[in-house]
Amino acid sequence: MNENKFSARFIAPIILLATTLFASSAFAADPVGVPALTVTTNPDGSQNYSVTIQILFLMTVLTLLPALLMMMTSFTRIIIVFAILRQALGLQQTPSNQILLGLSLFLTFFIMSPVFDKVNETAVQPYMNAELQPLEAAQKAIVPFRAFMLAQTREDDLHLFMRISGNEKIDNPDDLPFTILAPAFVTSELKTAFQIGFMLFIPFLVIDLVVASVLMAMGMLMMSPIIISLPFKIMLFVLVDGWAMVIGSLAASYGV
Repeated sequence: MNENKFSARFIAPIILLATTLFASSAFAADPVGVPALTVTTNPDGSQNYSVTIQILFLMTVLTLLPALLMMMTSFTRIIIVFAILRQALGLQQTPSNQILLGLSLFLTFFIMSPVFDKVNETAVQPYMNAELQPLEAAQKAIVPFRAFMLAQTREDDLHLFMRISGNEKIDNPDDLPFTILAPAFVTSELKTAFQIGFMLFIPFLVIDLVVASVLMAMGMLMMSPIIISLPFKIMLFVLVDGWAMVIGSLAASYGV
Protein backbone atom coordinates (compact mmCIF):
# COMPACT_ATOMS: atom_id res chain seq x y z
CA MET A 1 0.00 0.00 0.00
CA ASN A 2 1.59 3.27 -1.10
CA GLU A 3 1.55 6.51 0.86
CA ASN A 4 -1.24 8.16 -1.14
CA LYS A 5 -3.57 5.19 -0.72
CA PHE A 6 -2.85 5.04 3.02
CA SER A 7 -3.73 8.71 3.43
CA ALA A 8 -6.93 8.39 1.41
CA ARG A 9 -8.13 5.38 3.38
CA PHE A 10 -7.29 6.39 6.93
CA ILE A 11 -6.47 10.08 7.33
CA ALA A 12 -8.97 11.64 4.93
CA PRO A 13 -12.13 10.02 6.37
CA ILE A 14 -11.33 11.16 9.91
CA ILE A 15 -10.60 14.74 8.83
CA LEU A 16 -13.72 14.86 6.66
CA LEU A 17 -15.86 13.57 9.50
CA ALA A 18 -14.57 16.27 11.85
CA THR A 19 -14.94 19.15 9.38
CA THR A 20 -18.62 19.48 8.54
CA LEU A 21 -18.18 22.98 7.15
CA PHE A 22 -14.73 22.54 5.67
CA ALA A 23 -13.84 23.63 2.15
CA SER A 24 -16.02 24.88 -0.71
CA SER A 25 -16.18 23.31 -4.14
CA ALA A 26 -14.44 26.23 -5.86
CA PHE A 27 -11.83 28.86 -5.00
CA ALA A 28 -11.81 32.27 -6.69
CA ALA A 29 -8.34 33.77 -6.59
CA ASP A 30 -8.13 37.45 -5.73
CA PRO A 31 -4.95 39.34 -6.69
CA VAL A 32 -5.51 41.77 -3.84
CA GLY A 33 -6.23 39.20 -1.12
CA VAL A 34 -8.91 36.92 0.23
CA PRO A 35 -11.65 38.64 2.25
CA ALA A 36 -11.95 37.65 5.88
CA LEU A 37 -15.54 36.51 5.42
CA THR A 38 -17.36 35.77 2.18
CA VAL A 39 -20.58 33.78 2.00
CA THR A 40 -21.83 32.60 -1.41
CA THR A 41 -25.40 31.37 -1.72
CA ASN A 42 -25.91 28.57 -4.24
CA PRO A 43 -29.08 28.19 -6.37
CA ASP A 44 -30.22 25.27 -4.20
CA GLY A 45 -30.07 27.41 -1.07
CA SER A 46 -26.84 25.99 0.37
CA GLN A 47 -23.96 28.29 1.25
CA ASN A 48 -20.20 28.23 0.66
CA TYR A 49 -17.79 30.05 2.91
CA SER A 50 -14.56 31.76 1.98
CA VAL A 51 -11.32 29.79 2.18
CA THR A 52 -10.17 31.90 5.14
CA ILE A 53 -13.15 30.80 7.24
CA GLN A 54 -12.78 27.20 6.06
CA ILE A 55 -9.15 27.11 7.19
CA LEU A 56 -10.22 28.53 10.54
CA PHE A 57 -12.82 25.77 10.88
CA LEU A 58 -10.25 23.15 9.88
CA MET A 59 -7.65 24.32 12.39
CA THR A 60 -10.33 24.36 15.10
CA VAL A 61 -11.73 20.90 14.50
CA LEU A 62 -8.28 19.31 14.09
CA THR A 63 -8.03 19.59 17.86
CA LEU A 64 -11.00 17.19 18.06
CA LEU A 65 -9.30 14.43 16.07
CA PRO A 66 -7.73 12.70 19.11
CA ALA A 67 -11.12 12.62 20.83
CA LEU A 68 -12.81 11.31 17.66
CA LEU A 69 -10.14 8.63 17.28
CA MET A 70 -10.58 7.44 20.85
CA MET A 71 -14.35 7.76 21.16
CA MET A 72 -15.60 6.59 17.75
CA THR A 73 -13.23 3.73 16.90
CA SER A 74 -11.87 0.56 18.47
CA PHE A 75 -8.93 2.44 20.02
CA THR A 76 -10.45 2.64 23.52
CA ARG A 77 -10.96 -1.10 23.91
CA ILE A 78 -7.52 -1.94 22.54
CA ILE A 79 -5.48 0.44 24.68
CA ILE A 80 -7.32 -0.52 27.89
CA VAL A 81 -6.77 -4.24 27.26
CA PHE A 82 -3.06 -3.65 26.61
CA ALA A 83 -2.74 -1.57 29.78
CA ILE A 84 -4.45 -4.26 31.89
CA LEU A 85 -2.26 -6.94 30.28
CA ARG A 86 0.90 -5.04 31.19
CA GLN A 87 -0.36 -4.67 34.75
CA ALA A 88 -1.21 -8.37 34.95
CA LEU A 89 2.28 -9.30 33.84
CA GLY A 90 3.71 -7.10 36.58
CA LEU A 91 5.66 -4.94 34.13
CA GLN A 92 5.48 -1.25 34.96
CA GLN A 93 7.04 0.37 31.90
CA THR A 94 7.57 -2.50 29.46
CA PRO A 95 6.29 -2.19 26.80
CA SER A 96 6.46 1.57 27.10
CA ASN A 97 3.44 3.81 26.70
CA GLN A 98 4.66 4.93 23.29
CA ILE A 99 4.84 1.35 22.04
CA LEU A 100 1.39 0.49 23.36
CA LEU A 101 -0.10 3.63 21.83
CA GLY A 102 1.55 2.97 18.47
CA LEU A 103 0.45 -0.66 18.43
CA SER A 104 -3.09 0.34 19.44
CA LEU A 105 -3.19 2.98 16.72
CA PHE A 106 -2.15 0.68 13.89
CA LEU A 107 -4.40 -2.11 15.15
CA THR A 108 -7.23 0.42 15.16
CA PHE A 109 -6.49 1.26 11.53
CA PHE A 110 -6.53 -2.46 10.71
CA ILE A 111 -9.88 -3.08 12.43
CA MET A 112 -11.48 0.11 11.13
CA SER A 113 -10.24 -0.30 7.55
CA PRO A 114 -13.66 -1.48 6.21
CA VAL A 115 -15.28 1.59 7.75
CA PHE A 116 -12.60 3.91 6.36
CA ASP A 117 -12.91 2.30 2.93
CA LYS A 118 -16.66 2.88 2.97
CA VAL A 119 -16.22 6.51 3.99
CA ASN A 120 -13.61 7.00 1.29
CA GLU A 121 -15.90 5.47 -1.32
CA THR A 122 -19.14 7.26 -0.41
CA ALA A 123 -17.90 10.61 0.90
CA VAL A 124 -14.22 11.44 0.39
CA GLN A 125 -13.86 10.61 -3.29
CA PRO A 126 -17.19 12.22 -4.35
CA TYR A 127 -16.25 15.32 -2.38
CA MET A 128 -12.78 15.50 -3.95
CA ASN A 129 -14.41 15.12 -7.38
CA ALA A 130 -16.72 18.05 -6.57
CA GLU A 131 -19.77 15.79 -6.70
CA LEU A 132 -20.86 16.57 -3.12
CA GLN A 133 -21.04 19.71 -1.01
CA PRO A 134 -19.09 19.69 2.28
CA LEU A 135 -22.17 19.21 4.44
CA GLU A 136 -23.50 16.40 2.23
CA ALA A 137 -20.11 14.66 2.31
CA ALA A 138 -19.96 14.90 6.10
CA GLN A 139 -23.46 13.44 6.41
CA LYS A 140 -22.50 10.49 4.21
CA ALA A 141 -19.23 10.03 6.09
CA ILE A 142 -21.00 9.63 9.42
CA VAL A 143 -23.19 6.74 8.19
CA PRO A 144 -20.48 3.98 8.26
CA PHE A 145 -19.30 5.18 11.67
CA ARG A 146 -22.85 5.07 13.02
CA ALA A 147 -23.28 1.51 11.72
CA PHE A 148 -20.02 0.43 13.34
CA MET A 149 -20.85 2.08 16.66
CA LEU A 150 -24.38 0.64 16.74
CA ALA A 151 -23.06 -2.86 16.09
CA GLN A 152 -20.71 -2.61 19.09
CA THR A 153 -23.11 -0.87 21.51
CA ARG A 154 -25.17 -2.80 24.04
CA GLU A 155 -28.90 -2.17 24.16
CA ASP A 156 -28.74 -1.63 27.92
CA ASP A 157 -26.30 1.23 27.46
CA LEU A 158 -28.45 2.77 24.73
CA HIS A 159 -31.54 2.56 26.93
CA LEU A 160 -29.61 4.11 29.81
CA PHE A 161 -28.68 7.24 27.90
CA MET A 162 -32.08 7.39 26.21
CA ARG A 163 -33.68 7.37 29.65
CA ILE A 164 -31.28 10.00 30.99
CA SER A 165 -31.90 12.28 27.99
CA GLY A 166 -35.68 11.75 28.08
CA ASN A 167 -35.80 10.29 24.54
CA GLU A 168 -37.25 6.88 25.36
CA LYS A 169 -39.66 6.80 22.40
CA ILE A 170 -36.99 6.26 19.73
CA ASP A 171 -37.79 2.99 17.93
CA ASN A 172 -35.57 3.24 14.85
CA PRO A 173 -31.79 3.05 15.52
CA ASP A 174 -31.21 5.41 12.60
CA ASP A 175 -33.10 8.12 14.52
CA LEU A 176 -30.75 7.95 17.50
CA PRO A 177 -29.07 11.32 18.10
CA PHE A 178 -25.31 11.20 18.05
CA THR A 179 -25.27 12.70 21.56
CA ILE A 180 -26.85 9.43 22.77
CA LEU A 181 -24.99 6.99 20.54
CA ALA A 182 -21.48 8.28 21.31
CA PRO A 183 -21.56 7.95 25.14
CA ALA A 184 -23.42 4.62 24.89
CA PHE A 185 -20.74 3.30 22.51
CA VAL A 186 -17.91 4.42 24.81
CA THR A 187 -19.62 2.86 27.83
CA SER A 188 -19.99 -0.44 25.99
CA GLU A 189 -16.36 -0.34 24.91
CA LEU A 190 -15.20 0.24 28.47
CA LYS A 191 -17.32 -2.65 29.74
CA THR A 192 -16.04 -5.02 27.06
CA ALA A 193 -12.43 -3.97 27.62
CA PHE A 194 -12.64 -4.66 31.34
CA GLN A 195 -14.26 -8.04 30.70
CA ILE A 196 -11.40 -9.03 28.39
CA GLY A 197 -8.88 -7.65 30.88
CA PHE A 198 -10.42 -9.72 33.67
CA MET A 199 -10.03 -12.91 31.64
CA LEU A 200 -6.39 -12.02 30.93
CA PHE A 201 -5.69 -11.37 34.60
CA ILE A 202 -6.82 -14.81 35.87
CA PRO A 203 -3.88 -17.02 34.73
CA PHE A 204 -1.29 -14.51 35.95
CA LEU A 205 -3.13 -14.19 39.27
CA VAL A 206 -2.96 -17.97 39.67
CA ILE A 207 0.80 -17.88 39.17
CA ASP A 208 1.12 -15.14 41.79
CA LEU A 209 -0.94 -17.17 44.30
CA VAL A 210 1.10 -20.34 43.70
CA VAL A 211 4.41 -18.53 44.08
CA ALA A 212 3.24 -16.73 47.23
CA SER A 213 2.04 -20.02 48.75
CA VAL A 214 5.36 -21.75 48.01
CA LEU A 215 7.35 -18.89 49.52
CA MET A 216 5.21 -18.91 52.66
CA ALA A 217 5.60 -22.70 52.99
CA MET A 218 9.37 -22.32 52.73
CA GLY A 219 9.38 -19.57 55.34
CA MET A 220 10.73 -16.96 52.91
CA LEU A 221 8.39 -14.24 54.09
CA MET A 222 10.84 -11.43 53.31
CA MET A 223 11.08 -12.41 49.64
CA SER A 224 8.66 -10.52 47.38
CA PRO A 225 6.45 -12.97 45.44
CA ILE A 226 6.31 -10.50 42.53
CA ILE A 227 10.04 -10.83 41.89
CA ILE A 228 9.81 -14.63 41.75
CA SER A 229 6.57 -14.85 39.76
CA LEU A 230 7.56 -12.31 37.09
CA PRO A 231 9.88 -14.62 35.11
CA PHE A 232 7.28 -17.41 35.21
CA LYS A 233 4.54 -15.09 33.93
CA ILE A 234 6.75 -13.81 31.11
CA MET A 235 7.73 -17.39 30.20
CA LEU A 236 4.08 -18.49 30.15
CA PHE A 237 3.09 -15.51 28.02
CA VAL A 238 5.86 -16.21 25.51
CA LEU A 239 5.22 -19.96 25.33
CA VAL A 240 1.55 -19.51 24.47
CA ASP A 241 2.38 -16.75 21.93
CA GLY A 242 0.46 -14.28 24.05
CA TRP A 243 0.73 -11.19 21.88
CA ALA A 244 -0.67 -12.97 18.85
CA MET A 245 -3.50 -14.42 20.94
CA VAL A 246 -4.42 -11.08 22.50
CA ILE A 247 -4.27 -9.14 19.23
CA GLY A 248 -6.16 -11.87 17.39
CA SER A 249 -8.84 -11.96 20.07
CA LEU A 250 -9.25 -8.17 19.97
CA ALA A 251 -9.63 -8.22 16.19
CA ALA A 252 -12.07 -11.14 16.39
CA SER A 253 -14.16 -9.28 18.97
CA TYR A 254 -15.02 -6.81 16.18
CA GLY A 255 -15.75 -9.54 13.66
CA VAL A 256 -12.53 -8.99 11.70
